[in-house]
Amino acid sequence: MMRSIPRKGKKSRKLRGYRLHGYGQQRQHRRSGRQGGFGKAGVKKHLWTWITAHEPNYFGRGRRGFKRPRAVIKERKAINIGELEEVMPDLMALGYAKKENDKIEVDLGGAGYDKLLGRGSVKMPMIVKVKAASRNATRKLEEVGGSVIIIS
Repeated sequence: MMRSIPRKGKKSRKLRGYRLHGYGQQRQHRRSGRQGGFGKAGVKKHLWTWITAHEPNYFGRGRRGFKRPRAVIKERKAINIGELEEVMPDLMALGYAKKENDKIEVDLGGAGYDKLLGRGSVKMPMIVKVKAASRNATRKLEEVGGSVIIIS
């Protein structure tokens, strides 16, 4: 008994009255010889193009993209304004911050930070030297009487 084959336009509808329905000899449309093997047979050989088109995750890898080398990637180390007051005693002890007149001068570039971000609040006026700062951080520092100096 032959299984029915799901197809949009079946040949059996078109070729009524013709015994072999356009498949040549009778054995050419039977069993698994027509598909190239049982089940997933041949997916690394003659059915490879079918796997790459319809099941790219079949071998567990998925589509692989390009990953930049670690030597090229430079991670920015950032600090928020709110955290800056918390780490101020440590920065003073290490010599990255010093008090001049009524303001504290902080060298974040020397301390290893690349960017100053604006989350949190600041109470004391500071002069911060850093490579980059967000607009929000600059605005908050200027409101309390401080400033940001961008270094290269």
